[in-house]
Amino acid sequence: MKDKILKDMVAAMKSQDKLRLSVLRMVKGAIQLEEINKKSELSDDDVIGVLAKQIKTRKESIAEFEKGNRFDLIEQTNMEIAILNEYMPAQLSEEDVDKIIDDAFKKINPTSQSDMGKIMGMITPLLKGKADMSSVSKKVKEKLANI
Repeated sequence: MKDKILKDMVAAMKSQDKLRLSVLRMVKGAIQLEEINKKSELSDDDVIGVLAKQIKTRKESIAEFEKGNRFDLIEQTNMEIAILNEYMPAQLSEEDVDKIIDDAFKKINPTSQSDMGKIMGMITPLLKGKADMSSVSKKVKEKLANI
């Protein structure tokens, strides 16, 4: 995964695609920072985690840009997200996510909101990088509230 990002960065330099080059440089820097923090080489799953964090940050930025009516920055950030999404694994459908959540509820059989950690602990490895974890968390909270 890391090699693909580096190769694409070189290709972006050669084709003078400034936006793609900028995004890939930021990702490369974030990966290197994470490797320094972990004091080891990152696995593909770790790289996907870094990419997911970058996407999440940009989505939060879009919300702030909307408040400030900065539509030029919203468009730019959406293009950056599109580039980052090219490196993410295929996202699961809503039905698949709901099925995984339902299976976790059947296995754990939660009785209150305090069981949220158990459920998230079970489904996070299955969904990380394949679904938006903030929306997954909301779904689990709603389902727990209806118990």
